[in-house]
Amino acid sequence: MQLSNHPLPASPTSQALPAASAPQQDATAFSRHNALRRLVRCLFAEGILDCSALVFAPHGAAAWFPLWDQHALLYFSGLWAAPAATYVLTGTVTLVKADGTRLAIDTPGQLIDLLAPRFDFTPSPESLAGLHDDVANSVANDALARSHRAHWNQTLRQAMEATGARGLVDHLRQNCTLREAAVLLEQWGSLEGHPFYPTWKTKPQLSPAEVAQLSPEFDAQVPVRIAALRSNMAYVERMPHVADYRTWFAERFPQVWQRWKDGLAARHLDERDWLPLPIHSWHLDHYVKDAYAAEIAEGVLVFDGPDIDTRPTMSFRTMVPQLPSATPPFIKLPLALWLTSEQRSLQAKSIHMGPRISAVIERILAQEQGFGHRLEIFPEEVALHYRHAVRQEDRPGRHLSVAYRATAQALDRNDGLLPITVATLFTASPVDGRALITELIERPLAGRATPEAVGVYFRQYARTVVQPVLAIYLLYGIGLEAHQQNTSVLCAEDGTPRGLLIRDFGDGRTFAPLLEARGHTLQPYVHPGILPTVFRDDIEPVRTFVLDACFVCHLHELALALTHEYQLPPTWLWEILREETAAAFDAVKPRIEPSLWHAERTQFLEAPWPTRSVLRMHLQQYADYRLQHHLPNPLAALQPSAHG
Repeated sequence: MQLSNHPLPASPTSQALPAASAPQQDATAFSRHNALRRLVRCLFAEGILDCSALVFAPHGAAAWFPLWDQHALLYFSGLWAAPAATYVLTGTVTLVKADGTRLAIDTPGQLIDLLAPRFDFTPSPESLAGLHDDVANSVANDALARSHRAHWNQTLRQAMEATGARGLVDHLRQNCTLREAAVLLEQWGSLEGHPFYPTWKTKPQLSPAEVAQLSPEFDAQVPVRIAALRSNMAYVERMPHVADYRTWFAERFPQVWQRWKDGLAARHLDERDWLPLPIHSWHLDHYVKDAYAAEIAEGVLVFDGPDIDTRPTMSFRTMVPQLPSATPPFIKLPLALWLTSEQRSLQAKSIHMGPRISAVIERILAQEQGFGHRLEIFPEEVALHYRHAVRQEDRPGRHLSVAYRATAQALDRNDGLLPITVATLFTASPVDGRALITELIERPLAGRATPEAVGVYFRQYARTVVQPVLAIYLLYGIGLEAHQQNTSVLCAEDGTPRGLLIRDFGDGRTFAPLLEARGHTLQPYVHPGILPTVFRDDIEPVRTFVLDACFVCHLHELALALTHEYQLPPTWLWEILREETAAAFDAVKPRIEPSLWHAERTQFLEAPWPTRSVLRMHLQQYADYRLQHHLPNPLAALQPSAHG
């Protein structure tokens, strides 16, 4: 099937929001369609349904999927067959029966029940029921967020009108520090979630009120308790420049440190025997007090302490302190909640490896001058977890741990570059409902961007992302998880991308032979039953990490959004991405062993791209977290762009 034979639907990709006055049922209907769109995409991408069975209309974007055993057809009024076996639902779904009667498929539950007999495996009744429940919960939370978003956007529009700003980014640049603007955009952009998660807003343990109180998409402010953990009951990992955790904490949180010390003194405890340990307020009340009751009774953990106000970032459990301190670090915490079908612990592996990898990357960036000044990081300066002094077992500390990310260099800038989390670029603008990236593309223009202007912008964006990500991978064996949530783009005043700001290294993957060949070492974390992150025998797990995060979930998604928004030729942006990827390989070719260079170039430019089988994992009740499938490489066999 030639994808280029199927024209793009006329409707834009950006997810238009319900108006501020729209009733809740409008938001719910929108969110149901959002869930249908995600399910359709996952089912075909993961091969759970056979996409070759789709029959497309000769003209337009209509398609039929036969249900022969039911003597029926499933009709999609708008289905875009995009590169990389990506099927984007823009219209309605209708069941057409043999007698001609039609049934509108309006809910994801209807679609699941209808298509389950056609899956390439037989899920258990329990797993189907679990998918039903999780998707329904996600839809309800999504609708709640969109109702709130309508009012939030109205407030932003009024503020923009009062200042005469040309858009949201322009307004924030005029009225906020770069740090304030970056944090607000991070929360405001926390709406769509991972593009391949059919349960992107699932929070089954929370009531609707708790969802609103704790989630970044509601502009939430969440208290974090600064508890005390006995110092001999903790493992602390530090970057080399951090001499002592207590001193470091006192310098970063001076007022909190004093209140914490005073609280210990009131209990007649010597602060030198204790370490400050932040705990998320929900986690403390709903998990820690029960799960660690023995440690509390034993005097290992004192949970009374000062609270600090924080704002949750896009990850829900990485918190931004709201303190007078000029440069407070971000605080990543465990949270015994099932979010998007995974419980968000913070394992010892992440505690040990985050500061270690951060230190190695900082040394590399200093040597390589940031790969053309295109790559920066949020280094994880300090991390710690509970580990009993006698039992010396790491696992109990996965829910009593913390990692700190330094923010001073990243957010308190004097170069005018604004960090914008990539997922925020896909979020509908409060001005016109189009993806925020259109505001950046059109910032220097008088009106809507021409296809040529979009192509120029995408080329610069792709070059900004691909060159440093591939360079540090090919030269040093370090895989950066540069997906939409972990990556911020550093944007200049005119909206152009100038660099990347990457975070979250605790689960980062590294190929040790390449790293060591250039004079660096990385001590791996080894524990029975824990998957490694430092590899020696095969670079494939690191490559998969890079391809899935950076190319599948980030650059491919951006190409989809811009192609749809600006009605571009169906494969044009992927042609540009191929050119920039090839150029990134050429840039480091003289420094890489030839057989490695050729092999990796083939994997990125020709071979199928691996990505996680999220829906299949859910339907198999997460018996295997390593399931993946391969997408047709959208860069393979593309000719150089003829569009500028």
